[in-house]
Amino acid sequence: MALVAIIGRPNVGKSTLFNRLIGRRQAIVDEYSGVTRDRHYGKSDWGGREFSLIDTGGFVKETDDVFEKEIAKQVKIAMEEATLILFVCDSKHGVNDLDRDVARLLRQSNKPVMMVANKVDNPINHADSFEFYELGFDKIYPVSAVNGAGTGDLLDDLIGLLPEEEPEDENELPRISVVGRPNAGKSSFVNALLGIDRNIVTDIAGTTRDTIDTHYNAFGFEFTLVDTAGIRKKAKVHEDLEFYSVMRAIKAIESSDVCILMIDAKEGVGQQDLNIFGLIDKNRKGVVILVNKWDLVEKETNTSKTFEDELRKKLAPFEDIPIIFTSVLQKQRIHKALQEALDVYKRRTQRIKTNALNEVMLPIIEQTPPPATKGKYIKIKYVQQLPTHAPTFAFYCNLPQYIKEPYRRFVENQMRKHFNFSGVPIQIFFRQK
Repeated sequence: MALVAIIGRPNVGKSTLFNRLIGRRQAIVDEYSGVTRDRHYGKSDWGGREFSLIDTGGFVKETDDVFEKEIAKQVKIAMEEATLILFVCDSKHGVNDLDRDVARLLRQSNKPVMMVANKVDNPINHADSFEFYELGFDKIYPVSAVNGAGTGDLLDDLIGLLPEEEPEDENELPRISVVGRPNAGKSSFVNALLGIDRNIVTDIAGTTRDTIDTHYNAFGFEFTLVDTAGIRKKAKVHEDLEFYSVMRAIKAIESSDVCILMIDAKEGVGQQDLNIFGLIDKNRKGVVILVNKWDLVEKETNTSKTFEDELRKKLAPFEDIPIIFTSVLQKQRIHKALQEALDVYKRRTQRIKTNALNEVMLPIIEQTPPPATKGKYIKIKYVQQLPTHAPTFAFYCNLPQYIKEPYRRFVENQMRKHFNFSGVPIQIFFRQK
């Protein structure tokens, strides 16, 4: 999926524009805030094209402020990884030296750049945007991120500049990504798999320079391994590693069927682990959690059970996930992890017949119906699986608007109890019959 980075100096309205673009006309597919520090990541849809958006902090050149230096590093990472860049300026304050610094930086990137003059809140102020032509870009897009004016034209041209989407291959192998925080053991896990027998793999050039797709076919396993484990040249590794790991995770997750999330047992479950898990869940991908370096943890009675229980609490409400304790360096249970990942893939792609769904779920619903609301009784007539990539189910009833979240959770739990969806996010909708 194409990645669009929003870049500019501080206080030009980048975050407001980000919120506008992912929320306009039901364009929002998903928003995930706080991936790292104050970064924002979202997915948008316009004209039938999906693309990812990354909101960056305000760029300041040659600053002594430590935080601003880190933001500058993250902005450069976002520029390098982006398919297209939205360069945002403030039309009310006009061009200043910081805008010129950003413009010079963007011209060096050799990426498509759309020059956005923000805060044109009234059509009579369109002329205020003309001075930005001095920055050397062919076209200026006057917009108001606050009220949405001009953003439709911006999005129309934006999707026209994105590269053509490659058609999906229905016979494509399962795609399994290894994701996680830096130093969680991703590289060791990948190396342990690929180092078993060098003849079993064929490297295929990835779509970006930080990922490589590898065809794995050995020991009864066959899948495409999406490697995100430190392929970057050492000379380039001077950026904020935490932010870079998120950029890699975003791309890997979106291209995957199943993700193996590596967690460092010595470090415990951190917020970054939960953020990456949130990306997996919200993108509706299958997941297996690998708790690595378990050999380095001091053991007592029920140590693994205690760790697992605490982990599931933090992952709630999506707790139905395979969790495997491993030592990658000692090659403990790495094949079990692969087997579980492929099992999750099968569960994610399974199709349940409508009669089987109704035979199981309707008696449960009849025994425990939705609570009446305002004296109105809700009758669920039947259920069917929808033809989507991730498991999605529609329950048809007379008054879907009165069904609350607790009952939806109850239905999901019953689905998981009677049909195996371990490691698979599922969606449940109530629709008018």
